[in-house]
Amino acid sequence: MREARFDERGSVIRWTEAAGEGPAVVFVHGLGSASTVYHAHIAARTELAGRQVLFVDLPGHGISDRPDDFAYRIEDHADALAAALDAAGVRGGVIAGHSMGGAVAIVLAHRRPDLVGRLVVTEGNLDPLPAPTASSSGIASYTEEEFVRGGGFARVLERVGPTWAATMRLADPLALHRSAVHLVQGTDPVMREMLIRSSVPRVYLQGGLSGKLPGAEGLREAGVDVVNVPGAGHNVMFDDPDAFAAAVAG
Repeated sequence: MREARFDERGSVIRWTEAAGEGPAVVFVHGLGSASTVYHAHIAARTELAGRQVLFVDLPGHGISDRPDDFAYRIEDHADALAAALDAAGVRGGVIAGHSMGGAVAIVLAHRRPDLVGRLVVTEGNLDPLPAPTASSSGIASYTEEEFVRGGGFARVLERVGPTWAATMRLADPLALHRSAVHLVQGTDPVMREMLIRSSVPRVYLQGGLSGKLPGAEGLREAGVDVVNVPGAGHNVMFDDPDAFAAAVAG
């Protein structure tokens, strides 16, 4: 386990790391998730044998610190991720972000292009104000007080299903709510625009069961390799590990 400071009070972001050669592969989890749970089985595949791999837990999630005076904006998560990569000496890595982690990876590439050699975004949030669901928009529908101390967190855990709940219950409720609120609000410029403007090689994975990706043609015109994965849902790394590993390995 390694760590790096990400705020003035000395809070740290933590990650586990496997040594290796070539461009590092950095896995970034989604809202209420943890990187090793979602990606360790991918890192163990032959396509990534011998590569340096980092499993980073964003602030408020997994093994990282969870300060209560932190804003947990997408930009804040990206800056914390940059602190981890700086401490690890990673430059030009393959940043593989899932869901909220995809949005964080896009913002990282926008703010610190020196750290990113290639983006692999799996069903990452690209636009603000998504349709109401049990995920970020559902969490953000509560006030912070209702979610953290009024039973909202428990109600969401009951609705999201056992797989997501297993990692979500490890996240700090305050960090989870603030992250969801900022994810719903989006960034300036929005994540989609940052992805379009980026000059690094970019892959966007969309699970076929999640429906058609809005604006896919515009992304392709900007040079993004949009890959539909038939039979997979939001968690492509679980539903079709072959397709996911192939995208990460390049």
